Amino acid sequence: MQIDLTGKVAVVTGGSRGLGRADALALAKAGADVIILDLLVESETEEEREADAGKYGMLTAVMSSQGVVHAEATSKEIREMGRKSIAMKCDVTDRERVFEVFEQIKEEFGPVNILINNAATLDHTLQITDQVFEMWQRDLNVNLTGAFNCVQAAWPQMKEAGWGRVVNMASIAGTNGGFGQASYATTKSGVIGLTKTLALEGARHGITANVVAPGVIRSEAFKLSEQMNSKMTERMIEQTAAKRAGEPDDIANAITFLCSDQAGYITGIVLPVNGGMDLFVF
Repeated sequence: MQIDLTGKVAVVTGGSRGLGRADALALAKAGADVIILDLLVESETEEEREADAGKYGMLTAVMSSQGVVHAEATSKEIREMGRKSIAMKCDVTDRERVFEVFEQIKEEFGPVNILINNAATLDHTLQITDQVFEMWQRDLNVNLTGAFNCVQAAWPQMKEAGWGRVVNMASIAGTNGGFGQASYATTKSGVIGLTKTLALEGARHGITANVVAPGVIRSEAFKLSEQMNSKMTERMIEQTAAKRAGEPDDIANAITFLCSDQAGYITGIVLPVNGGMDLFVF
């Protein structure tokens, strides 16, 4: 199947690394111009980076300190393919900044046709009585309200163009729950409800909205978990029918298909990409 996204303008949030980076590259390979939004970009000052890390928790701090920030490098790689691309610093919880960025994208690249809501936090892993309210609120703000903010900014542009694709990243934790992941699982369940509503409202305007729900994917965050607790990650892999972790490209390939014309009659679905992790495995 040949997927052609030539002439489409795509925005990927959280596109600096991991799944977001893979999504951005896959969309570009299919022909789209890709704008990468991320809280962290290489050219920001050390003071800015430290402030972001302090605001958004351990995982952001670790990725920043280890130099796992590739927003601008990914954008350069996309331009080398012959596509248009830019990396922009954007906190998806900052509504004013989000709307400002999407307006700038429209002026410089044209209307946004494709939105991949990938930005998320996932380091608040405590059982329910130990969950920290401030971290609960942070996860709601980033994972759910952040996606809402970006949709509200992109939606009028998609309606005007009469064509749009929204793909929201959920998780197996959003469909099955997650032990010690009350805030994360709740936000990802909320993303599913948001997406189904978007599918209903967007259908008459040529806009589809779908969810991709990954399982265990070998991203930078997963590799960090392997270093910290290899027994836990091994146990998670054993829960998959495939007996292996997925790769970021497994997610990117699913997303690219959902953004294509070939998927124009698919909307409101939750697509598990998890190697059979939700099956009865023993």
